[in-house]
Amino acid sequence: MSDDGETRIRQAREADAAVIADIHLSSRAATMPYLPPQRRDHEQVTRWVRDLVLKECRTWVAVRNTEVIGYAALDGDVLDQLYLRPDVRRQGVGTLLLDEIRRHSPDGVSLHVFQQNTEARAFYEKHDFTVLDTNEGDRNMEGLPDMTLRWTPQPTR
Repeated sequence: MSDDGETRIRQAREADAAVIADIHLSSRAATMPYLPPQRRDHEQVTRWVRDLVLKECRTWVAVRNTEVIGYAALDGDVLDQLYLRPDVRRQGVGTLLLDEIRRHSPDGVSLHVFQQNTEARAFYEKHDFTVLDTNEGDRNMEGLPDMTLRWTPQPTR
């Protein structure tokens, strides 16, 4: 996809559920090959997005031209999801989504990341997240070691 259009962030809508599911599945497959094979098909993931993510989280999408190219979901003060289409990585889209999440998290935001996901860990570290704890995998359905990261806004002077 060419980078002709400006990327903007908007609130996700129910009509975005299928494309969010596409992004979720393709991103996980492309960036986390160590994950167990996906047991849910596209229709099941679309239903999960529509019935859980969009109803229980504040969710935003990144749109370029007319295409949704990434999404982020905030559950309270926890960044529950941040995924991009694999072909738009390293173009600032993740930063735009993260900036939106932080605007809506005045007291800070936490997230869980797989310890093996070194690219995501580097992205969050670059954006001033710090490690709060590590876990051997008993708190995620994949059973993989993860860590909790936290960003807290710096007081303005």
